[in-house]
Amino acid sequence: MNISHFIAKKIAFSGSKSFTRIIIGIAVLAVALSMTVMILTTAIISGFKQEITDKIFGFWGHIHITDSNVSRNFELVPIDQHLSAFDEIRNIASIQYEAEAPTDQEAHGEKAPQSNTYGGVKGVYPYILMPGLLSSQTQMHGVLLKGVSKDFNWKRMENFITSGRPVQYHGDSASQELLLSKNIALKLKVKTGDYVILTFIRDGTQWKKRFYVCGTYNTGLEEYDRRMAMTDMAILQDILGWSEYQVQGMEVVLDDIRDLNVMEDYIYNQTLPPNLYSESIRDKFPGIFEWLSLQDINERVIMWLMILVAVINMVTVLLILILERTRMIGVLKAIGAAPWQIRKVFLFHAAYIIGAGMVMGNLMGLGLAMAQKKFAFIRLDETNYYLSTAPIRLETWSVIWINAGTFTVIILFLLVPTLLVTKITPVKALRFE
Repeated sequence: MNISHFIAKKIAFSGSKSFTRIIIGIAVLAVALSMTVMILTTAIISGFKQEITDKIFGFWGHIHITDSNVSRNFELVPIDQHLSAFDEIRNIASIQYEAEAPTDQEAHGEKAPQSNTYGGVKGVYPYILMPGLLSSQTQMHGVLLKGVSKDFNWKRMENFITSGRPVQYHGDSASQELLLSKNIALKLKVKTGDYVILTFIRDGTQWKKRFYVCGTYNTGLEEYDRRMAMTDMAILQDILGWSEYQVQGMEVVLDDIRDLNVMEDYIYNQTLPPNLYSESIRDKFPGIFEWLSLQDINERVIMWLMILVAVINMVTVLLILILERTRMIGVLKAIGAAPWQIRKVFLFHAAYIIGAGMVMGNLMGLGLAMAQKKFAFIRLDETNYYLSTAPIRLETWSVIWINAGTFTVIILFLLVPTLLVTKITPVKALRFE
């Protein structure tokens, strides 16, 4: 039998002074609140990153391939979508690459370890981006039309469509349907089922085309919503006078976002001819991804602050428990108990308190997270946060690590105040009132 654990269990569940019970209750509550905040923080930040990256990649894919002469002003330079290089990219299932070697290995001239990507290429889709001016009966608004082909994966857009439906394709004929953002539809004062006029310039001459508004979407990302509309790529090819083989670029969608940098380097260096250029979506919109990276810093700061709160409260409680049990410490030392055995009594007692707080914190944190996921009662300003409600993404391993890490860190810090036990002598302790 573990004597230290037996004594700790007895004193933990025996009656204590009212003041001590209050202090222990505060400690349990502090640990519970810390756990609740940490679970919610991880769930919300993980949800933010997942939702926003899904929106970005759902709209743009992961890697764009265009003519190397294309500039940032949406200059339209066609490429052939049936190049053998694109078939090669479609067939990428996984690639092996050299991971970054530690500094000490590089110093000794050792080779970097070989690693494999988490997945390969899910799909390659052609697209055309063309600027134009949309006009309704009363309003006008500049837009950037994104034309996509029949094999475009519209499931990536389903969650963003607020009314109507995606663009439908009509056999061999070009579809003159338009999926507008909700933002643009409000500015033009049109709705699903209305018609709008697209004005564009071709060969120095102004041309016009009529489009049917088949639906509206809303991503919450102002960069897209204030200017983007989607349509059949064939109608843009017709407007530009291009053949069915000519497109502005190819959009590569990956199986796993973690492979983005490796895949982009591999595609550019190993598969593309010299006249083509590849660019990852992170390079196109660095501001959004830098903002997401900052959330990781916020998460770490909040986690350590919450652990610090729990540690301070538990240290205070442990000191009070040691002072309350001074006579018991003296008796144990008088009958030959080792200092470490006595210290373990209080560590086990503290573990019961921490455990009670963690159970309560998990129930509160997971309960609030599930409630937010179902009822979305925490509302956000979509203009600033890209989302209208706080998203939740619960990951089992994250919750496990939070619990294990919090318990371990608190117990390690509590080793210091238990050193007070070694300073207490039996003679003075037995006289202690």
